[in-house]
Amino acid sequence: MEGFARWHLEQPGQRAATIFVIADQLGDAGFRNWLAELLSASPHITVACHGLNHRSWSAWGEDEEGFTAALRLAKRKIMEFVGPAWRPWFRAPAGYVAPWMSRVLASEGFTVDSSVNPSMLVERKAGKGNSWHQVEAAMELAGVVERPWLTSGIGPACGPALHLPILRGFAKRAWRRISSLPLASDANICDRSREVVTVYWHLDDHARRNGRWAPPLS
Repeated sequence: MEGFARWHLEQPGQRAATIFVIADQLGDAGFRNWLAELLSASPHITVACHGLNHRSWSAWGEDEEGFTAALRLAKRKIMEFVGPAWRPWFRAPAGYVAPWMSRVLASEGFTVDSSVNPSMLVERKAGKGNSWHQVEAAMELAGVVERPWLTSGIGPACGPALHLPILRGFAKRAWRRISSLPLASDANICDRSREVVTVYWHLDDHARRNGRWAPPLS
């Protein structure tokens, strides 16, 4: 976490980022203090929802009631802690998102979802019998803007793909090709008609290389 803070604060205006937080993490004093200090130090960090815990909802049977309760509680906890840094955006834990989840997201006031990792290698995460196309269509029907992750020519390019053999080389090249793009504003992110490239990595990635790791954006 400290590595991410150092990286961001070197050029905060050029390294704006949204942190998707699991609400239960706020029960950890170390994480709470770190996040509070970062938000105090930089107006260029926004915070969105990564769920109440790390339950992979689409890996189980459809449960709108359970997902609604968890999402509602997670939203309340995060909003109360981060205040104006809050954004009503969602990223499913481990990227497990099914079409039925779109209805719950919309009913709970979420405007953007960024859970789809549009590669056939991980399409099972859309739930049994579903496809990423079905997830995206369901989000659109529900009025939720879907912002899928960047992919490379052979598969995923975000998250663990940045470090896995074979995938990582293609992933880094994909990131560098988009590194000169301007940062997207909140308005553009929430506007379905605007093309936005979404990249994603983990805070813990910054602990790699003895704390010298940085996302391959240059």
